[in-house]
Amino acid sequence: TFTVEEAVETIGFGRFHIMLFLIMGSTGVAEAMEIMLIAVVSPLIRCEWQLQDWQVALVTTMVFFGYMVFSIVLGLLADRYGRWKVLLLSFLWASYFSLLTSFAPSYIWFVFLRAMVGGGVSGHAQGRVENKQITAMCSFFNPFLHLEKVFWLAGSLLVIGLASVVNPTIGWRWLIRIASIPGIFLILVFKFIPESARYNISTGNTAAALATLCKIAKMNRAVMPDGVLKEPAKERRGRFKDLIHPKYLRTTLQIWIIW
Repeated sequence: TFTVEEAVETIGFGRFHIMLFLIMGSTGVAEAMEIMLIAVVSPLIRCEWQLQDWQVALVTTMVFFGYMVFSIVLGLLADRYGRWKVLLLSFLWASYFSLLTSFAPSYIWFVFLRAMVGGGVSGHAQGRVENKQITAMCSFFNPFLHLEKVFWLAGSLLVIGLASVVNPTIGWRWLIRIASIPGIFLILVFKFIPESARYNISTGNTAAALATLCKIAKMNRAVMPDGVLKEPAKERRGRFKDLIHPKYLRTTLQIWIIW
């Protein structure tokens, strides 16, 4: 028999990992553009709606508040129903509310819609975590993971560059619409991302996990390990109380403090 980890290690790094890295890395572009958008739009909505300092600051606060709340919810849903479904939901959610923001008739609507965008963008992290785990198994290629930060920087620079051109000409509403294009593009290429083999094996769906691993092996022009894929299914997944279990509490607190 062999496990998912052993299969991934045997298959090795290849074209599948490059494709996965580019697609999931691109979520960093979309995420950075949606988050950094507030910095280049706030001065304009301040003038348009005659906002005070605290009202402008509240916009950014609510974006990250939505990010915080929904990252917990979507993380639990991803553990229970799969990464693929949650990722698709987050792409659709963020793109939809981002486009709606460009039609916001008032400040209150703008704040609410951007909070919803933050909630949708938080789901992107579920896919990037899986991407890191898959790539990290190819221990000789760990430096590849650090390149992911380039996507976030590219998204930040892109939205600032767009703002310098779009804001003075056709306005901030069009900037928001243009900034939502990367998220819409990700929806179109989403079909190339398979469901996590780890998730499938944890639910007892060995056939789906094996199909995913065979697809990866085919793309990488590699061979699967000999034997039968066999791992015990996890009876309970996505439980928040696991984070504060004595076995994991110290690690949980350390991660929270670091972040």
